[in-house]
Amino acid sequence: MLGGLLYRLRTGCQWKAIPAEFGSGSTGHRRFQEWQQLAVFKKVWAHQLRVYDQKVGMRWNWQSLDRAIIPAPLGGTKTGKNPVDRAKSGSKRNVLVDRRGVPLALVIAAANKQDYQCADAALHHLVIRRSWRDRTGRRVVLHLCGDKGYDFDEVYDAARRLGYRTHIAHRRRRGEPPPPPLTGRRHPARRWVIERTNSWHNRYRALKIRWEKKTENYETLVQFVCAIITTRFLG
Repeated sequence: MLGGLLYRLRTGCQWKAIPAEFGSGSTGHRRFQEWQQLAVFKKVWAHQLRVYDQKVGMRWNWQSLDRAIIPAPLGGTKTGKNPVDRAKSGSKRNVLVDRRGVPLALVIAAANKQDYQCADAALHHLVIRRSWRDRTGRRVVLHLCGDKGYDFDEVYDAARRLGYRTHIAHRRRRGEPPPPPLTGRRHPARRWVIERTNSWHNRYRALKIRWEKKTENYETLVQFVCAIITTRFLG
C-alpha cells in the first residue's frame, strides 16, 4: 500500500490506475484515508526532522517563507480563484524552510488568499519545536526571508513577537520612487532554498495539480513528501 501511494505521488494517477502489484486501488485509498485520519505522515515528518536535527543539525539561523500556487480543477475546500491563472480554481502551499531548504511548516490556503494572511499560521505551526540554539548550545539569531508578498505590518509584527529579524523584499507603493541601489556589505543570497524546495514538491505530479477535493487529503500528501525531502538530507 505504501508503494502504491508513492507510485501515485510520482505519477499523479487515479487510485484505480495504480498497477495491480501494489494491490487494489480502492484498498489503497481506504488505507490512505486511515493514515490521514491518524496524521501518520505528519508524525513521520516530525520524527525525521528530529533525527535530522540530531545527526546533521537544524539550521535555524536563516529561515525562508514562500508559497506555490497550484491548480485545483475539481475545487473543494481551501480553493479559490487564482489571480495569476485567469481566475481558475487553485490553492496555495505555504512552506517555511531552514537554511538548507528542509521544510519546517506547511499551510494550505485558497489561491486568492493573500500571502501575508498565511504567514502567521506558518510561523506558529512548525511540526517541531522552534529552537534559538544550535547543536553546541550556542544561542543563534533567527532571520526570516520573504518576498514582496510578505511586506505587510502583520508579518513584521508576528515575526518580531517570535524573535525573528526580517529580511523581506520591499513592496513598492504607488507614487513611491524606486529605492537607491544597494551599497556596502550584503548578506549572501538566502531565499533561493525555498524556491528549490517548491521545485522538489512539484516533481511529484500528485502535488503539482491538486485533484483532491478534501484539503486534508492533499495536505497529507504534501506532508509525506516533506518527510521524504527531510530524509534525503540525512544521507
